[in-house]
Amino acid sequence: MTTKLTIPISEEQIRGLKIGDQVLLNGVIFTGRDAAHKYMSDNFIKGSCPDAEKEMYEILRNGLAGGVIYHCGPVVRKRDDGKYEFVAAGPTTSIREEPYQADVIGHFGLRAVIGKGGMRDKTLAGCQEHGAVYLHAIGGAATLIAESVKEVLNVHKLDFGVPEAFWEIRVEDFPCVVTMDSHGQSLHDKVRADSERKLQAILAG
Repeated sequence: MTTKLTIPISEEQIRGLKIGDQVLLNGVIFTGRDAAHKYMSDNFIKGSCPDAEKEMYEILRNGLAGGVIYHCGPVVRKRDDGKYEFVAAGPTTSIREEPYQADVIGHFGLRAVIGKGGMRDKTLAGCQEHGAVYLHAIGGAATLIAESVKEVLNVHKLDFGVPEAFWEIRVEDFPCVVTMDSHGQSLHDKVRADSERKLQAILAG
């Protein structure tokens, strides 16, 4: 089954998804990797927001509520008119964000995280508690995924570097698969456990 979701997404819609469901996302999403997650944790979650970061906090608070963050370090091109466009937009490995992700989901009201490779117990518990899912994007299809990015609306914290900045983008029919749902199910855990059983059977000979 393929479900089309328009951002902002309701908790009810998220609770209706199960691992294995295919999803097409439409609307505005934000990219965010290592520097972005550490920045959100240090400035907005662990302590009070510094005055210098209040404008950015409002942008993220409004943009991520019911929204989506994409673990992506895009390849971008600046056009002659000064606007940016995505050349490649493949997912980056998500596990690096495991220390932060559940807190970011809870604090900002995120409904979905996109990446590759899956995440672990803390994030899975956060998805279950707050009503969110982990969506797996296709690794190795960066150029194809970039075709779903119809417009770069803004870039924030470009001083972090192009791959680490917050890119605010509008997507149409962005393809992904639910691999961690809000019911405590993780396809990554199932694959890991199955692989371990097969390995032990081989070693037992």
